[in-house]
Amino acid sequence: MSYKTIFKDGVYEFEEKKSIFIGYTKRVEREDEAKNFIDQIRLKHSDARHNVYSYVIGEQMLIQRYTDDGEPQGTAGIPILEVIKKSEVKDIVVVVTRYFGGILLGAGGLTRAYVKAASGAIKNSLIVEKVIGNEIKVKVSYDFIGKIQYFLNGNNIDLKDTEYLDNVIFTIRCENTSINQLKTSLIELTSNNLEIEISDDIMYFKNDEKYYLDSEI
Repeated sequence: MSYKTIFKDGVYEFEEKKSIFIGYTKRVEREDEAKNFIDQIRLKHSDARHNVYSYVIGEQMLIQRYTDDGEPQGTAGIPILEVIKKSEVKDIVVVVTRYFGGILLGAGGLTRAYVKAASGAIKNSLIVEKVIGNEIKVKVSYDFIGKIQYFLNGNNIDLKDTEYLDNVIFTIRCENTSINQLKTSLIELTSNNLEIEISDDIMYFKNDEKYYLDSEI
């Protein structure tokens, strides 16, 4: 399993013919989380004319919801949903708040404004890859410190921690699909003079070859 989602929320605001549009994004994994975020934005902007939203949840995008929230049908919610789909980001809710400025934008202008707000908010989010991975603890003698550090650095492997005890313990994170190759390389590098402990599968957020837990966001 691997798909794009957001790691940090985004906000984007602009003015169009005196109307203020503010786009917000948030990562959500359940529908109640999406609804709670929508309610938060509605409360924050209770004086706004419209709080339009769309959200997509699940790797297969099985949950898709949207609303025009009083805007002409088809000018707001669906265009935002299409922006989400085009971005290929999943587990995301986008809310666009509009403060009406007194000048009508027309259907086309309205759609373009909501698309711009949604696109800007997604662009300002930190987009990452959601992957299944493992944490590997590698215990070796001090003789192999240099070799292993050089190998990890040279291959952009995520080294999370190094413990200097009677032996050296490297804590590494990588994708599940890379485990066997990494294990083979480490065994060859140390002539099998090592101990390896591999965790159960873990859901990580991958960014620039670094792997993060949800609690580390």
